[in-house]
Amino acid sequence: MTHRLFEGKEHASIYQQYRFTPPDEVKNVILEYLDRKKGQPHVRAVDLGCGTGQNSRLIAPHFQEVVGIDISECQLEEARGVPGYPNITYRKGTAEDLPFPDCSVDLLTAASAAHWFDQSRFLAEASRVLKPQGCIALLGFTDCNTILFYKDCGERLNKIYEEVKQQLLPYTRDQVAIANGKLEELYSAIPFPDKERVECIPVNSTISVSNFVGFIESFSMYQLYQAKDFHCARNLLLNTQKRFLEEMGVTSADSEMGIKQEYFCVLASKPQ
Repeated sequence: MTHRLFEGKEHASIYQQYRFTPPDEVKNVILEYLDRKKGQPHVRAVDLGCGTGQNSRLIAPHFQEVVGIDISECQLEEARGVPGYPNITYRKGTAEDLPFPDCSVDLLTAASAAHWFDQSRFLAEASRVLKPQGCIALLGFTDCNTILFYKDCGERLNKIYEEVKQQLLPYTRDQVAIANGKLEELYSAIPFPDKERVECIPVNSTISVSNFVGFIESFSMYQLYQAKDFHCARNLLLNTQKRFLEEMGVTSADSEMGIKQEYFCVLASKPQ
């Protein structure tokens, strides 16, 4: 079953503005694996559940062609609106029914999306479309291990964020737990004998308070909460930003705090 939680135009705009681009550390892990297993040339990469194209744009310089696939036309419109990537094409579709001939894809990748796929149907399509020694690379981060820090108030910032997640918990789908479990079940089901999991790729960066609050707004569980109670959901964002600023002792929402995230990557190579 394909899940349809990210299709609205407003949600797509929020996604484009606030969702994280996967870090170079993860991109390098994927490209090194592809180089090792399949080798050059890297012709076609397919970015599944591409959303507004962050991951598609990240890998575009390394392939002759990148195709981003997503179920949401609104997300794809946002992706197509980003100039400067002539080798990327975006198509509406699903990970379970791919519009490619047999043995025609070098890399199938998905960034923070594979937990929404129908596991068995996706893996059947991956086996069909990948070239011999072509690779699967499914990446994401475990939000339960996200840590905020700023001077001496990091513990209090993390407590605020934990309270937000608890408030959104009733609107959280089971698929989010699959992502936080680093796709363990999907990894086990991959039929290729050559596979590996990179379970912890720590990434430290900075983010403004306003952008972090926007990141929360992009969550599927926040969007479900907002659909049920718009006023309370908006107040949650406003109060969260206010509490962050008060704890940090600053007044501007452009003020930056540190953020540490743990990314993971599931990698597999189709047999020769």
